[in-house]
Amino acid sequence: MKPNYNAMSSAALMHQRSSTSKWKTLLRYPLMLVGSVLFLALILFVAAGPYLVPNDPLLIQMSERLRPASWEYPLGTDHLGRCIFSRLASGAQMTLSLAGIVITATIFIGVPIGLLTGYVGGRLDTFIMRVVDGVGALPEIIVAIAVSGFLGPSITNLLIAIIAVKWIEYVRLVRSIILLEREKEYMEAARAAGFGTWHMIRRQLLPHIVSPVIVLASLDIGKIILIVSSLSYLGLGAQPPTPEWGAMLNDGRPYFQTIPQLMIYPGLCIMIVVMSCNLIGDGLRQLLDVRNK
Repeated sequence: MKPNYNAMSSAALMHQRSSTSKWKTLLRYPLMLVGSVLFLALILFVAAGPYLVPNDPLLIQMSERLRPASWEYPLGTDHLGRCIFSRLASGAQMTLSLAGIVITATIFIGVPIGLLTGYVGGRLDTFIMRVVDGVGALPEIIVAIAVSGFLGPSITNLLIAIIAVKWIEYVRLVRSIILLEREKEYMEAARAAGFGTWHMIRRQLLPHIVSPVIVLASLDIGKIILIVSSLSYLGLGAQPPTPEWGAMLNDGRPYFQTIPQLMIYPGLCIMIVVMSCNLIGDGLRQLLDVRNK
């Protein structure tokens, strides 16, 4: 049997056109590309960090304190003689790891609760939404500071404090989508066909929340990094000598007027990460919004 070369060439042409269309779609959002490149560069920097770190980030050498940039110390040393570049690289791993843990935990907590309350409704919905309204009545950073201060300064308590304030956004988002979708005709048809609650949630409702949750998570990563750095700056997060960007800001505060780079370097790292996450989130919001297509 001879192969159908016309069908094969047609399929290859369609695949090529599809790939070209995807690239054209991405080029419509240049800021998203910039944010993606910056974030990818940071991920590569974190992945290659152990091989790029020239010195021990925890090694204290008082004889090398406050040294300027050199081949041995690419960004100089801090007030305890520790390599700033090495601490920034190690701090990137710490900060991004904490942000990843928080965003994963909040999704796994907030999304199921939002699905359940939005679909089931009744007293369960009323009770959970009163809890959500109570927690969300104050700014996130205030509640996070209060919870972290009550539990005590540590990385574990820092994670608990941030998760305690971030999950409510996902509950509200998912619940609002479910309330709009559960009364539509296709849901009525599925109920008439005899499908159960688990099937309705998994097959009918879950696909509608994937894109909004992805957009919210991409925007939340920058906010979480800011909260992590803020609490560490206040002494409620990572404790010395752990290399973390917020803690490095706090360490360099007494020397800001004389040696400002001790605060400038970690501050720039935080700014670049937050900016890249916001650019990616804004691009995804426009890319996945049906109204823009």
